[in-house]
Amino acid sequence: MADNKTRETDVSVTDFLSSVTHPTRSADAQTLLDLFQSITGYPPKMWGPTIIGFGQYHYIYDSGREGDCCAIGFSPRKANLSIYVMPGYNDYSEILSRLGKYKMGKACLYVNKLADIDIDVLAELIRAGLRDLDAKWPVTA
Repeated sequence: MADNKTRETDVSVTDFLSSVTHPTRSADAQTLLDLFQSITGYPPKMWGPTIIGFGQYHYIYDSGREGDCCAIGFSPRKANLSIYVMPGYNDYSEILSRLGKYKMGKACLYVNKLADIDIDVLAELIRAGLRDLDAKWPVTA
């Protein structure tokens, strides 16, 4: 069975964020860093080369595949902000209906800039996603 490509690394979150050159993306990343840290209480850690994660969990699928992943996180990518806050098995449509302008991936949101969304609603979504994930697979620091 193949290993996960996205793993916790020893890369400095500060160093990674200093490499984000787009001014809006950089400012938004700092806002997200503060928001995620404030809500979770977990320190930020790099997962793979570009994801800033908070907390982690160990999963075991029905297929037998298992591994570790960050509980929630984000990545300030060139095209948009990728925000990983939804475990992928719950319906967050009510919260998402109030979020603002975003696109949806399987278990993440794509946001062009934080000015396009309601930060308070994002905070609500972070809390809900973390709570629901922790109920299925316990989240640790």
